[in-house]
Amino acid sequence: MAETQDVVELILQDHRRMEDLFHLMRSVEADRAAALREFAALLIAHAQAEEAEVYPALKRYKRIDDEEVEHGEHEHDEGNRALLDLLQVAEVGSEEWDAKLEALVEAVNHHTDEEERTILNGARENVAMQRREELGAAFREERGRQLKDGCGSVDHVRRVVHA
Repeated sequence: MAETQDVVELILQDHRRMEDLFHLMRSVEADRAAALREFAALLIAHAQAEEAEVYPALKRYKRIDDEEVEHGEHEHDEGNRALLDLLQVAEVGSEEWDAKLEALVEAVNHHTDEEERTILNGARENVAMQRREELGAAFREERGRQLKDGCGSVDHVRRVVHA
């Protein structure tokens, strides 16, 4: 598959990867701790890049609802708190871990579903491809910077949650 720069497609690719990681985190055959580490980094990098590069730009479009964009930011906070709760569980696969994982899955799936239906469909319909590609490049760059900085560590997630 050719590398896309379209910010909508890049965000959707991340959402699908998050779903794959949820399956791994639920599977007793998988390395659930490794899946959680990858998920934590991806979730934080993805949300920070959206908030830094994508959401502010989309708020400038009249046909994209500012309230939906702000609601998306609020849902990022909820997902980050749920992630922190899971990261702080001592034993992977314990009953507590499973419960916190399900809370995280619910928070993130709710957000991605809503974001895809409102914000991303709005972007696809109202933002020219050239601009979506510019936003995609900025999103990818910020996301990469976050990942390089170890954004999925428990300490970093804690700082994000308490910011």
